[in-house]
Amino acid sequence: MTIRRGDEDIVVLDGVCAVEDAETLLQMLQATPGALVDWTQCRQLHTAVLQVIMASGSAPVGPCGDVWVQQWLTPKLPQKGTAG
Repeated sequence: MTIRRGDEDIVVLDGVCAVEDAETLLQMLQATPGALVDWTQCRQLHTAVLQVIMASGSAPVGPCGDVWVQQWLTPKLPQKGTAG
């Protein structure tokens, strides 16, 4: 599963997060207000998933595993630090 709950109110994005994962992420973030999004293990991130992250106001934890997102989009987002 590419979107799963981690420890202590953390939602983990893992592997290739496709467009279909955006709804799952939205449901998890709605069920856990204030949850952090750990995207360090994400290898590819669909823009729909990124839009859910941005709309939630959640600051992703750590560097994004998707190199393109990390290089071009992450500097535009607030960051909380590193996972762990």
